[in-house]
Amino acid sequence: MVARYQYSPVRLVPHMFGTPDPVGLYPPPNTFGTNHGMLGTRTSGMSHEATVLAETDAPDDRPVETLDVRELGPPEPLQRTFELLADLPDETVLVQHNDRAPQFLYPKLEDRGYIYETVETDDVVTVIWREVDQ
Repeated sequence: MVARYQYSPVRLVPHMFGTPDPVGLYPPPNTFGTNHGMLGTRTSGMSHEATVLAETDAPDDRPVETLDVRELGPPEPLQRTFELLADLPDETVLVQHNDRAPQFLYPKLEDRGYIYETVETDDVVTVIWREVDQ
């Protein structure tokens, strides 16, 4: 049996006899957006976000960015969130995945004029956006 390895943004994925991975367990590079390091990844276009967005008052006709900070310890989730918000256009909705409710983030978001809602699923998802004049 011969196994070859192909680079994946997640890890090295074995491919047997030149066939793709079974059942599509590993996405091809850049399928879910841009990876910003091993911890605190940023992604776009996942269907889970559409489900969470439907549960909030966030606008559903805007671009969506996702930030996963579940693996990070304080204060990195807060820092990564504000770094990303500073880089995003005002019309973009940010979906942050965390392992706990970001209590220290909420007052800082309000001070900066952001609106947010938190939905608890398997993880804690906070949706952050701004009102934009159209």
